[in-house]
Amino acid sequence: MADPAPTTPQQPIAPQELKRALKAFKKRLEVLRLDKESRQIAGPLSKGTQSGIVAITPPRQFPQEVWDELAKLGRLRYAGDGLYELPT
Repeated sequence: MADPAPTTPQQPIAPQELKRALKAFKKRLEVLRLDKESRQIAGPLSKGTQSGIVAITPPRQFPQEVWDELAKLGRLRYAGDGLYELPT
């Protein structure tokens, strides 16, 4: 019977990386909302419609630990099924 791999204590995530990840998340959310709104057809006299996108899958360029830490800090909220949203 093989021993499980020894666990090492995780190093804290650098504040700069958390800031970059949150900025990437907000940018991706904005781009997805704008893309969705541009596809919705509205008349020239209407105000248009909101996209309704509130939660997204976070960018994959950052590890899951970063998103968990941002949720723990209250900067993001876990919405379930791998989706995160900005707290209101």
